[in-house]
Amino acid sequence: IGAGFASGQEIYSFFNVYRENGFLGIIIASVLIGFVIYKVLKMSDQLNTQNYKDLLKKIKLPKKFVVFFSIIINLFLILSFYIMATGFTAYFKQEIGIPSMITAIFIAILCYITFLKNIEGIGKINTIVIPVLISIILIMGVKANVIETISSFDIANINFNFNWLLKSIEYAGYNTILLIPMLINLKKYTKNKEKYISIISTLIFLVITIVIYSVMYKYNNLTNIEIPLVYIANEYGPIFKFVYGIVIVLAIYTTIISAGYSFLANCCESEKTYKLLAKTICFLAIFVYSLSFSGLVNLTYPVFGFLGILQIMYILKQK
Repeated sequence: IGAGFASGQEIYSFFNVYRENGFLGIIIASVLIGFVIYKVLKMSDQLNTQNYKDLLKKIKLPKKFVVFFSIIINLFLILSFYIMATGFTAYFKQEIGIPSMITAIFIAILCYITFLKNIEGIGKINTIVIPVLISIILIMGVKANVIETISSFDIANINFNFNWLLKSIEYAGYNTILLIPMLINLKKYTKNKEKYISIISTLIFLVITIVIYSVMYKYNNLTNIEIPLVYIANEYGPIFKFVYGIVIVLAIYTTIISAGYSFLANCCESEKTYKLLAKTICFLAIFVYSLSFSGLVNLTYPVFGFLGILQIMYILKQK
């Protein structure tokens, strides 16, 4: 659960814009992601893979494709770092009116300091933030009466055109770009549990996504809202909105650090190079504040979705 997901921007861009068709898209994307989880965990065990590159080699992917997908992952990480930085500035501008330049300088300095420290605490923060985030989303779903919203769908509006179907596959594709390497690293915890893990993961993802989709469904146009769920949370009272806002900020921060640190770890072989590159990417983060968070999500995520689809195709064709 990344900040793009928790903000509602991803779900709105990939599913809500297609109204009732987007609901079917969520089901398709969830099932596809669940199947990829099962397939990757099984392959990791059977092939005894040590890491992502090892998996690509053992499924006999041409060397040039191994290099290509490795580059794509690093590109996705650094773009995620900057996209989340714009999300951080967008929140404070949307909700408090703080000039984006000030917030951009603050998050750039904070990220640099964090990169130079031990970042293990970030993972511990997530073990608190994510359950709270899920709980708040479910409460919003109850308040928005998700079941009533779904039952009000006009079946006549559902059609099987190419656009929403492609978007759902794209969504699954871009989510698996980072999911697959992470799954491989977890293989020692998942042996003989692959089926249960994939089913439970699919159900959790499906429920949360449907809730977010349903909460935003009654709003005809959230295109110009950078962080839709915080905007909607205002209807449930200032305290609820404040708590959700804090959780969103923490989710964005942990996503920024996770993406940035993973990029640095992949690209740097020495401490000197690490510090220099960390300083560079954090300095450049100051200047992306003028870009639109929603615009970046809509522009870059579909591109990575197509690349993720290629990765899924190679993996799913394995016996």
